Amino acid sequence: MLLKELGEFGLIERIRRATPTGRGVRIGIGDDAAWLEARNHSFLITSDLLIEGIHFELKWTSFYALGYKTLAVNISDLAAMGTSPAYLILSLGIPVDFKTEDVEEFYRGIRALASRSGVSLVGGDTSASRRFFISASLVGHSPYRPITRGGGKVGDDLYVTGTLGDSALGLKLLKKRGARAKEKFSYLISRHLFPSARVKAGTTLARERLAKAMIDVSDGLLQDLNHLCKASGIGAVIYEEALPLSRAYRTVAGKKGPLYALTGGEDYELLFCLRRRDRNRLEKIKKRLGVPITRIGKCVPAREGTKVINRKGEQRSISVTGYDHFRNKR
Repeated sequence: MLLKELGEFGLIERIRRATPTGRGVRIGIGDDAAWLEARNHSFLITSDLLIEGIHFELKWTSFYALGYKTLAVNISDLAAMGTSPAYLILSLGIPVDFKTEDVEEFYRGIRALASRSGVSLVGGDTSASRRFFISASLVGHSPYRPITRGGGKVGDDLYVTGTLGDSALGLKLLKKRGARAKEKFSYLISRHLFPSARVKAGTTLARERLAKAMIDVSDGLLQDLNHLCKASGIGAVIYEEALPLSRAYRTVAGKKGPLYALTGGEDYELLFCLRRRDRNRLEKIKKRLGVPITRIGKCVPAREGTKVINRKGEQRSISVTGYDHFRNKR
């Protein structure tokens, strides 16, 4: 079978099934971060790859922005499990014709976010490469039990932080207009180049034991919701009219409406399940999350699948799949 037929997530599932669980592994492959135990404490670790020409284009992103985003997307994985970041290990494959100043600018972007989020760069590696290749691993600690993707129940509410679709729309504008788009569409493009990892929201939801299942929206709302539903053994209904869309998004999206909000990736907002009886508790602490939250749907029996209901009360025909590295081309 070719990889393009199996797909990214099919490959991950095969690797998961073939990989034995080692000593101290509480949660291994399949969630936003691994949960490991070492004697009297536990920690979480996540990793990410960013490859030139696949995840980013240097013709429209600066090295500073790229460094910032490298750390942000890893922090977002830990935030999705209610964990704060601590230590970064960073390895780079660098083309030999890069300027030293470019690499220094990349690290300056890393440091800018690291200093604000309490992250220490503690090691890594470098190598010559035909294209810029970034491999980052981030370790975090949590005094609270991590939130997995597998705790959602039928009847739970579905919430999301922030707004959706901004990053995907920003990327579309960059592809269409290049760096010139930054002047007219600065908000949407900044949401793509400088994503916000919702650590405060994630750790607060974990501390208050409110989120029963959670994932960050990196590959698109519907696809990531599908991962959460599969892990929890449930289905879901999303109400299109409830989707949180920014003013900039509404202005630019036009006839596409909420399409980018449903299928676009790299928003790095948190999608989580909440028991209906906890609505009042969430209302009381929502200002402490540091970002607006919106109830966008509910959890239903698995046999009902994942549905999107439009403002007329009709089911919208739309694919639940988002970005897949082996099936999609950017």
